[in-house]
Amino acid sequence: MVKRPFDNACKETRRNGRFLPRFAFRSGDPRAPVPVPATDGAELRGPPAVAAPRRGRRRRRRRRGGPRGGGGGGGDLEDVRLLDSYEDNSPASAGEGGMRRVQVRVTGMTCAACSNSVEEALRGVDGVLRASVALLQSKADVVYDPGLVEEVDIKNAIEDAGFEAEILPEPNSSKTKQQKTLLGQFTIGGMTCAACVNSVEGILRSLPGVKGAVVALATSLGEVEYDPAVISKDDIVDAIEDAGFEASLVQSSQQDKIILGVAGVFSGMDVVFLEGILSSLKGVRQFRFDGTSGELDILFDPEVVTSRSLVDSIEEASSGKFKLHVMSPYSRMTSKDVEETANMFRLFTSSLFLSIPVFLIRVVCPRIPMVDSLLLWRCGPFLMGDWLKWALVSVVQFVIGRRFYAAAGRALRNGSTNMDVLVALGTSASYFYSVGALLYGALTGFWSPTYFETSSMLITFVLLGKYLESLAKGKTSDAIKKLVELAPATALLLDKDKGGRCIGEREIDALLIQPGDTLKVLPGTKVPADGTVEWGSSYVNESMVTGESVPAPKEVNSSVIGGTINLHGALHIRATKVGSDAVLSQIISLVETAQMSKAPIQKFADFIASIFVPTVVALSFLTFLGWYVAGAFGAYPEEWLPDKSNYFVLALMFSISVVVISCPCALGLATPTAVMVATGVGANNGVLIKGGEALESAQKVKYVIFDKTGTLTQGKATVTTAKVFNEMDRGQFLNLVASAEASSEHPLGKAIVEYARHFHFFDDPSETDDANSKESKISGWLQDVTGFSALPGKGIQCFIEGKQVLVGNRKLLAESGIDIPTHVENFVVDLEESAKTGILVASGDALIGVLGVADPLKREAAVVIEGLKKMGIRPVMVTGDNWRTARAVAKEVSIEDVRAEVMPAGKAEVICSFQKDGGIVAMVGDGINDSPALAAADVGMAIGAGTDIAIEAADYVLMRNNLEDVITAIDLSRKTFARIRWNYVFAMAYNVIAIPAAAGVFFPWLKIVLPPWVAGACMAFSSVSVVCSSLLLRRYKKPRLTTILEITVE
Repeated sequence: MVKRPFDNACKETRRNGRFLPRFAFRSGDPRAPVPVPATDGAELRGPPAVAAPRRGRRRRRRRRGGPRGGGGGGGDLEDVRLLDSYEDNSPASAGEGGMRRVQVRVTGMTCAACSNSVEEALRGVDGVLRASVALLQSKADVVYDPGLVEEVDIKNAIEDAGFEAEILPEPNSSKTKQQKTLLGQFTIGGMTCAACVNSVEGILRSLPGVKGAVVALATSLGEVEYDPAVISKDDIVDAIEDAGFEASLVQSSQQDKIILGVAGVFSGMDVVFLEGILSSLKGVRQFRFDGTSGELDILFDPEVVTSRSLVDSIEEASSGKFKLHVMSPYSRMTSKDVEETANMFRLFTSSLFLSIPVFLIRVVCPRIPMVDSLLLWRCGPFLMGDWLKWALVSVVQFVIGRRFYAAAGRALRNGSTNMDVLVALGTSASYFYSVGALLYGALTGFWSPTYFETSSMLITFVLLGKYLESLAKGKTSDAIKKLVELAPATALLLDKDKGGRCIGEREIDALLIQPGDTLKVLPGTKVPADGTVEWGSSYVNESMVTGESVPAPKEVNSSVIGGTINLHGALHIRATKVGSDAVLSQIISLVETAQMSKAPIQKFADFIASIFVPTVVALSFLTFLGWYVAGAFGAYPEEWLPDKSNYFVLALMFSISVVVISCPCALGLATPTAVMVATGVGANNGVLIKGGEALESAQKVKYVIFDKTGTLTQGKATVTTAKVFNEMDRGQFLNLVASAEASSEHPLGKAIVEYARHFHFFDDPSETDDANSKESKISGWLQDVTGFSALPGKGIQCFIEGKQVLVGNRKLLAESGIDIPTHVENFVVDLEESAKTGILVASGDALIGVLGVADPLKREAAVVIEGLKKMGIRPVMVTGDNWRTARAVAKEVSIEDVRAEVMPAGKAEVICSFQKDGGIVAMVGDGINDSPALAAADVGMAIGAGTDIAIEAADYVLMRNNLEDVITAIDLSRKTFARIRWNYVFAMAYNVIAIPAAAGVFFPWLKIVLPPWVAGACMAFSSVSVVCSSLLLRRYKKPRLTTILEITVE
């Protein structure tokens, strides 16, 4: 990694009225400076930038034996540059206070015992809060405290456990990692005296979002600590320039990393040319070019230069010689998986190529006289056939099979065991026995049979199994690959001048899109990013993201989702969400996290894996002891012995078979493969599953609790009745209510405002208007409102022209001391009994009118409720609406159990009451007020069209906003765990039957003998069969309601 220097002009700053040299920071107080030498011996190139901290390397050395040299405070000091303490080198926050999350690629894991070892090693690191290791993805997900541990310490912990580790970049490598505050350095021109300095400092410190500012006259530099969420660097520059000075940003404490693929580098001179370009670019801090892979890693300051301008600058400076593209982390990981599979295939074919001659020498050649005589030719102490077998098998055993010894050694060093220990033990026993038999024959003249072919064939079959397993495991992650492929590789960027006029278009890498970019989407192409339509109209196929098959119409101000397909007209869209903020990226992240999570049922497999290998080795030893001792005491006839063999050889072959036929991998793969396939299948069907635990809980659901508004109903409330009970004009009444509800976010409030607008302007509320014109229409005729407040579960209150206005239910009016006349009560009762919601309106101290609001049921609601009953699940409806409306709606969908007039917090209490009898409770909701209930339920299901908060709290996200997916989610979980149970039955039954057969338990009666190489083949194919069993879930079809309801369709 090439380091960039800190400009000499930036090596000083003002503190307490004097200038100090470059800073170093104590670990306890990153803001406390002490002078240190100005050089660190790094190779320096190019303009000012900040070198990355080296804290991780120092900590590692300290952990392994303490700091070098004497004690004292100097041991805690570190040579860093001015802004190092503000840099954020870690991935995005894990969502917990001060905690961060990182994913690490772990190479060398072969079974569940390996993943358990890595998890234990990570959990043993001080500062690691949680660690989850996914064997299938070869990844670890770690949540840690950056104040106690760094990424390099996590990487070292995995490597110390005997595995290779690589810190993975964030899903979008070009996305800026925001910090709470940044420290920016600005050049300030035009200052002549201390008064200028004080003036600039005063201006800077008065800006909103600025935490502190220091200006140095001698260097014409200012350091500003600011919150980028409140104020930008451009705002700071503008403020300085408005004061009459010149200003520009030099650098900031923000940093980002991008990985680029470079085409056009063919020689060492090209590399030097590329490094020269990078060294001259402003904002580039560090870079490293890998000539083998053609990958260029760049660490840069995103406050100074953007990833796109960085790519453009490199291509422009090289006059088009170098072509750059952003390396997608997913494609990089996929290429590594493909490379690993290809490497496994090479090992298998090499082993097979060397093992076939060994097998032929043992089985076929003795039946060909000419070849047999050649092999029986004595060459030195051994026969030619023995020399050939020894040489060929040695290559297989120690060159091709080296990976088994390496993995077994790692496991044993860490006090654990895995499948590699069994393979290494079994093949070594066969190989070294054969070598010993040859040497013993050369010394004594007593030639025992050798079993070289056992070792080579065993390794060959194990490698074949690993290769097939790798192929099968790759199929389990097809869902992620398909989602990644939805995103287009390039986008058409419209270049605009300062006036906003389009002056041209150019094709850019889709990963370089930035918020605010205007993009052109041609018919038949994919939408490159989430955004809003600025120009044009079309229909967009969103089925690949939402699962909704009907194309969605798009006009100006309509939202579009990246990865969807534009069907007809051309569109100009403004990108709003890119990188990890985009819907597609969030879906990918959700599915990936779910696939890495462990279902509770997997704890059983992890426990078995931890004791499996020691148990098998013990059984193998007992097998050897039993057969050898029994033979020595004449417990079985000599006819049972192999040709030219003895009791020792017979016992050894049985014990080797026991070692190599045992398979802990099948148990370890039973759950994760099924969970991976199920989460992928769910995503393809519009059901996003957040983890194995949710998947396991859903298959045991006893109660499904539905919210009413927006869940059972369409969430598109419409006012059907408006009744005034005083002398007020109908138009004045609607104007008053609309003015009160204009600030409300509740669906009923929006329905009232829409109805009043339609009444006032006599337009069609269903037609698509420009949002801005609609807003201006509303704001032009509504009255001024003060003191607005929303009262959850009751309604709203505000003041209009000094009078208190209440809009809500009976409870709101009763608490305010307003009586409801009998004739009004009867009118409201009639509305409620017809499944409408009665909304009472009071002004001052009197009730003035009632609105009737209807929210139509979703067309599939009644059928889904009946389907759940057929599946043995009890549906329940919980709503904040009144009892009469709730009962009327429940009657329409055939729900017997209804809970009405329930406050948002009360919904969680209702769920707890159902959980008391031990039943698993699922909650289906869509709004913010459903979030506590979704979190309290054993399984929370959020309707995809609902709010972000509800989706965040849920375990399942139903992307299509269709209640039929509730049945799909439960049915998929049931099918998945039925498959997992079959996987466990098969894996357990295999070992229960295979181990006794390999040990010779059935030999006295059935004369069945499993040679070690046959046992190895059985072991290899057992894990493959479990993965293939899980892959059958890919054939899953959503249940047809006609089948569930047992309806015959003619």
